[in-house]
Amino acid sequence: MNEKFKYASASEAITKLRALGFDKDLTLKDGFVWWDSGKFGADDIKIAYVSRYEGNSDPGDEATVYGLEMNNGLKGILVTGDGIYSDSNTVALLQKLHRAKLDKYSNISPGEAT
Repeated sequence: MNEKFKYASASEAITKLRALGFDKDLTLKDGFVWWDSGKFGADDIKIAYVSRYEGNSDPGDEATVYGLEMNNGLKGILVTGDGIYSDSNTVALLQKLHRAKLDKYSNISPGEAT
């Protein structure tokens, strides 16, 4: 997972991800990530990039922009609201994805991570 992107806005992050080939607009529904008629569970998805944004005055303006890669090669962008409007299925899926990444990095010896 690459967290080096530091953009001024979510729209800037989306523009940069599109330039990197993340060209599908993904959605979350019922604990799955969807594109067109395809549905992907946590085991089918890799978080490639992630950027988080907070509004200047309203905590409800928080959002996270994900660059996701599916196991079939599809690359897309998922934007989630991080405020009180996040549903439990969304939270469960994203937690599983983040845990998988943390587990991967916890098995790397200190000199290997870059």
